[in-house]
Amino acid sequence: MFLPHASQGGTPREAVPFAFVAESDRFRSNVTPPPRERPTASQILGRALLGLTVVAGLVGSLVLGMPSLEPGDASGHRHQSEASDGR
Repeated sequence: MFLPHASQGGTPREAVPFAFVAESDRFRSNVTPPPRERPTASQILGRALLGLTVVAGLVGSLVLGMPSLEPGDASGHRHQSEASDGR
């Protein structure tokens, strides 16, 4: 079975075998890609330092933000407005 292959003008140029079109979906190349480059020691160290910096920032923000998440007034006394004094 042949399928007509339409050119840009819309008229069929030549027939394309249907089997060729069906097999093109499962075509695999026999050419292997080149091996990946191994990271150098400085690249590994840089990635580790970047990861530690991110983790330290998250832990620091959690430590600094915990007091604001605690319920109640941490100072132990309440503030009153000056307008209510002496009246």
